[in-house]
Amino acid sequence: MAWASPTLTQTAMPDPDPQKNKSSLFSFFGLTRPQTRAEAEIASGEDHVASELVDHAREFQNLSVADVMTPRVDIVSIELSSTLADVVRSCIESEHSRLPIYRETLDDPVGVVHIKDVLKLLGPDIGKAGPNWAEPVLHRLRRELLYVPLSMTTAELMLRMQAQRIHMALVIDEFGGTDGLVTLEDLVEAVVGNIDDEYDEAGEDEIRELPSGQIEVDGRVEVTTLQDKLGMELFPEDTEEEIDTMAGLVAVLAGRVPQRGEIIPYEKAGFDIEVMDADARRIKKLRLHRRSFANADLTTADE
Repeated sequence: MAWASPTLTQTAMPDPDPQKNKSSLFSFFGLTRPQTRAEAEIASGEDHVASELVDHAREFQNLSVADVMTPRVDIVSIELSSTLADVVRSCIESEHSRLPIYRETLDDPVGVVHIKDVLKLLGPDIGKAGPNWAEPVLHRLRRELLYVPLSMTTAELMLRMQAQRIHMALVIDEFGGTDGLVTLEDLVEAVVGNIDDEYDEAGEDEIRELPSGQIEVDGRVEVTTLQDKLGMELFPEDTEEEIDTMAGLVAVLAGRVPQRGEIIPYEKAGFDIEVMDADARRIKKLRLHRRSFANADLTTADE
């Protein structure tokens, strides 16, 4: 057996581990080892994830920045003349690492401030006097910001962000006003799904069923998301309005932006929708009350 190949010799000498020895034999003879049930389930799950990523990547090519942007009313920004204390306070309260800077209004943006640059003013090298909290600092801290039209595709914006190494863009409407904001994270999430960090609230909090059977919903929750959770059709049949979020649905049902405390009846879904939190421009939180005649299981679409 002096001429035997090392591979054959190694295969002929059994490994103490039976599973490892069996795998070696399959490999030597060019065979594929049968998957265990657990391995097959893992592979099936991986295939599903890979398939979803491919689908999202295809959809990404057809998305515009308007589909992924944070609307203007939700943008956290800071005025150019703000002091160091104002900037630090805004970063802490918003839990954002970047804030767009504006002059007088958000329709006159002048750049973005990064928290890393702010921290340099608070470091150990600033001297014994400590930071000058009353100093306006944004003139020297501001960095460049991208400005893009609503019609730009997400793929185009991602290429621009990569090329210019700028991770935030303001979306500008046809009149030059600020319509929304897009970050690199928004673009990545359009492909891979939500990326939660330590400061992001759990997604379950956006839709919460109370012990009483009532359902609390964030106004920004998409109607399709709640439909999938409840197993029922929520879109009105007699409207041509384009509706994406639950806040938009309630505004259409009411014919306006309702005030906090108002209750909007919605017979089709078997709910009375209470506005829990709102301001003059948007609906922030809703509570869905089952109507007296709608005691059926919510997971049944036709009940």
